[in-house]
Amino acid sequence: MSEKIKIRDLSFVSLFSAEQVQTRVRELGAALTQQHGKNNPLFVSILSGAFVFAADLIRAFDGNCEVGFVKLASYSGTRSTGDVQTIMGLEKDLRGRHIIVVEDIVDTGRTLHFFLDHLRQQQPASLSTVAFLRKPDALEFPVLVEQVGFDIENRFVVGYGLDYDGWGRNLSGIFVLEP
Repeated sequence: MSEKIKIRDLSFVSLFSAEQVQTRVRELGAALTQQHGKNNPLFVSILSGAFVFAADLIRAFDGNCEVGFVKLASYSGTRSTGDVQTIMGLEKDLRGRHIIVVEDIVDTGRTLHFFLDHLRQQQPASLSTVAFLRKPDALEFPVLVEQVGFDIENRFVVGYGLDYDGWGRNLSGIFVLEP
């Protein structure tokens, strides 16, 4: 039987356990180490949702690296607003750097599409993306995500940094909105 939780007015059921989450993060860290271990990459975490994933991912990365943060907003409640806003930008020179963008979830791809276009203008040496979750059926913008933790159905999820109006980020597993 699936674990069931309630956040404010909504009920969620377990999709991925904390153990499944951590196993997959270690696998992603190993893959990124193999690809970028000698590049001293800059991991760019998109706040707020990706901060938990980014923290675990950089600990699973076996090489020298730096970390930066950017805050982009496109969600209100359980729905995307369709508008991407930069609330806090990077304050690092990206020219010639190897950049790994860390995203919590890619659904329509709007946020990542917008941000990658912005990063390309900074002329990095390389630009890679890693997302913990991806909703292939929701994709509306052409974005390449080289490393994906899990592909999921187009349903609302919380946990492991993902939230419902600020709630649920601290859950160690992933929970899906109950139908």
